[in-house]
Amino acid sequence: MAENLPSVTVLIPTRPDLAKIIALAGARALDYPSHKLEILVVRGKQPSVQRNAGLKAARGELVYFLDDDSVPLPGNLRRAVEHFRDPQVKVVGGPNVCPSDAPELEQVFALVLSSWLAFGPSRARYTPVGQVRATGEKELILCNLLARRETMLELGGFNEALYPNEENALMDALQKRGDKLLYDPELIVHRRPRQTLKSFAKMLGNYGRGRAEQFREFPTFGSALNFVPPLFFLYLLLYVPLMFWIGNWVRAPLALYALVVVLQGLALMPRGGVVRSLCALPLVFLTHVLYGFGFWRGLVTKLTPPGERNSLPVQLERM
Repeated sequence: MAENLPSVTVLIPTRPDLAKIIALAGARALDYPSHKLEILVVRGKQPSVQRNAGLKAARGELVYFLDDDSVPLPGNLRRAVEHFRDPQVKVVGGPNVCPSDAPELEQVFALVLSSWLAFGPSRARYTPVGQVRATGEKELILCNLLARRETMLELGGFNEALYPNEENALMDALQKRGDKLLYDPELIVHRRPRQTLKSFAKMLGNYGRGRAEQFREFPTFGSALNFVPPLFFLYLLLYVPLMFWIGNWVRAPLALYALVVVLQGLALMPRGGVVRSLCALPLVFLTHVLYGFGFWRGLVTKLTPPGERNSLPVQLERM
């Protein structure tokens, strides 16, 4: 019954000039009592600042974070609130999945994002993987995430010096104090990947930069796997000098890598088909190179201290 359900605020950050907010229609279509549901659009130019402003203004016990292009399944809220009946559960999330009617190039991008070789455990952010389970920040993503508002505010909200990866740092902090994060593979939003190769490449670089900036602020052993792409990038950068130093032995890691990429392509074929899987192979390589480059860049970028971005104007709209 409605009286047994917690109140929920759907929080959607977006640009100041965006007229059509795709997530808004999906939020309005959620199967949830209207008097228990609030939809809050926050316009601005820095998402972590916008989300913090939204958190402070939200009236719901739970906050459902959506990106402005996320389309949630209608039953997501009713499904998620059942998980929150366990008081130890503070965050629940699921994958954002490429819609079946997206253009072919975007389907290839989605295949890369959901591949183990390209994204490791984080592939669960882009395709349903396994069963409902306790998890960590690597499997959860902020475009489809529910959290207890009070808990988020206790920790001060998102670190505004970080974007992306502001949610990853916050979820790490939650786990360190013993709180539980859940991944539900059936808690799905549909969301198109980047629309061009240029924007996809920029995203990969930003992911690497964001992870490095997070590591600088909050170093953890869980980030060890994220050092593999930057080390691979460094190996490629030094490939020719290494040829003169150790000779043909320098080719061995690259030959092994090529074999693993081919095997990954074969593994993708049952799900993606032959053509898409073959098109995905060079993009898997591109993922490692650009993520690696972005990571090295993120180790030296200047971080804006938390609080200094609060001067950026945000506009709250209750829908």
